[in-house]
Order: sequence, then structure tokens, then C-alpha cells
Amino acid sequence: MQKFVLRYIRYLVTGIIIWGMTTSNSIAEPVKIVGLGDSLMAGYQLEAGQGFPAQLQKALNAKGLDVEVTDAGVSGDTSAGGLARLEWSVPDGTQFVLLELGANDALRGIAPQVTQTNLDAAILKLKARNISVILAGMLAPPNMGKSYGDAFNGIFPQLAAKHQQVDGHGDTDDLNQCLGGSRRPFPAGRRAQRAARGRRGWGRGR
Repeated sequence: MQKFVLRYIRYLVTGIIIWGMTTSNSIAEPVKIVGLGDSLMAGYQLEAGQGFPAQLQKALNAKGLDVEVTDAGVSGDTSAGGLARLEWSVPDGTQFVLLELGANDALRGIAPQVTQTNLDAAILKLKARNISVILAGMLAPPNMGKSYGDAFNGIFPQLAAKHQQVDGHGDTDDLNQCLGGSRRPFPAGRRAQRAARGRRGWGRGR
């Protein structure tokens, strides 16, 4: 999980610096970041302040960046659900969105093309509002089979290449171990999440 947070810190630090250099106004207010996702973003079974958005804000603030990270995660949400609520989940004035959706699509066996179409539409809506997107990659559960897995797992690098967005593909050992190997809090993953209340080092290197 440390690698997961550090990866997004690196992307966001770079993005915030570039955004600050290219905007015509100095950054007088906090940079607003929204995490649009499912239970992974919502912090399923975690106490308040222990979820990913809160930990990310803490880590970025510790690096001297004035940011506000809003948790717009909804447990059980799909790519279709996220797309449907995007407009009111991402308020005006947002500069960055961490788009973390698709895991529940795979668990429900939704056709990968449907998921890709929904995520593509979400990215286009955000880009039309001049909001930068960091796309979190997902991996299909192994029991869905190779054909489904290959099609689903290819969604995220394809979208990242198409839109020139960051693809934070969920392929690190730490992340997959924490989330049961399929980007979902299975029993082992839930235990790891509950242990988060004692893992204050999410935003620090080893």
C-alpha cells in the first residue's frame, strides 16, 4: 500500500507543479483533488481518516503542497454508476480527479467493452471541464478466465494511451496482496485494510 500511495504522490506532485507553471494565476487556494471510485476509494471498513483520500492528502501536505483531497468513493459502484454521478460528484473548481472504477464491473462479469466505453466517457467529460485525470488501473479476478482477463486488463493502458493520462495499473505485489489479487477487498484484503489504522507510514518510503 505504501507503493500505491507513493505512486500517486509522485504523479500528483508532478501534475501540480506543471499545472502551477502553466496556469496564468498563482496558486492562492488549495489545489482541489477528487477521488472518484468505489469501495477502494471510499475506505470500506476503515475508520474515518484512514481511507486513501485522507492518507493521500496527509502525505501531500507533508511535502508542503496545499491540497484538498475529497473522497467521492461509493462502495459497490460500477463504471456506469460513476459516470452517472460524475457531474455532481466532481464540483466546479476541481483540478485533478483520481478515477478508480471498474473493479465491480469485473466482479459482475460486465463486458469489458462496456466498462471501457463508460470510463472513456468519464475521461472525456472531465477533460471537457479542463480537469486532469489520473486513471487507476484494475485487474480482473483470475476466476473470470484468460479471455475476459486479457480484455478487461487491457482497458486501462489503452485508455491511458488514448487520452495521454497516467495509468496507475494495479499490478504491484503489495497492492494485489492487500486487495486479494483482484483490486477488491476480499477477506485477506479486508484484514489488511483494517490493519491500516496502525499503518501510519502509508505516505512514507520504506
